[in-house]
Amino acid sequence: MNSNLPNIIKLFKYYKSLGEKTFDQISEEKLFWQYSEESNSIAVIVKHLSGNMLSRWTDFLISDGEKEWRNRDLEFEDSIKSKKELEEIWNNGWICLFDALNNLSEEDLKNIVYIRNIGHSVIDAINRQLAHYSYHVGQIVFIGKMIKNENWKPLSVPKGESKKYNKEKFKNPKRSKHFTDDL
Repeated sequence: MNSNLPNIIKLFKYYKSLGEKTFDQISEEKLFWQYSEESNSIAVIVKHLSGNMLSRWTDFLISDGEKEWRNRDLEFEDSIKSKKELEEIWNNGWICLFDALNNLSEEDLKNIVYIRNIGHSVIDAINRQLAHYSYHVGQIVFIGKMIKNENWKPLSVPKGESKKYNKEKFKNPKRSKHFTDDL
């Protein structure tokens, strides 16, 4: 493909991995912890992300991204009962997303798709979802950091280690590659 689609797929995979690396650090019961009554737990955010993914990416090119069968309000109710269920819901959304993206052709990128009857170029719709998912994965990571506090294992450059990290990176010659290739 001549498009930026392979890069976009790598970014979606990167954000998926950040969520999963957070789940790996959190005990099962803490996946359901809420900072306050008005905030969402990791489990609720996962449920919302999956609901959004299933709605947006099912029949991506041929039906509105806001499906009639979606009940967005229910996504914010705490109904997940286990880490296993959370992971199944999480994976179902991502499978739907990657199936849709991996089946796009170069010609498909010229199409218009609709979300709540608003037309988006396919690239704009993809970018909209990439921004939405990275926003919520950031929330998941932040909640994980709050829960783990000093026991949190950083998912990027650890505090106070930027110079060391950069020194290692600059030892290599200039090259073209995706930043996630080494993760």
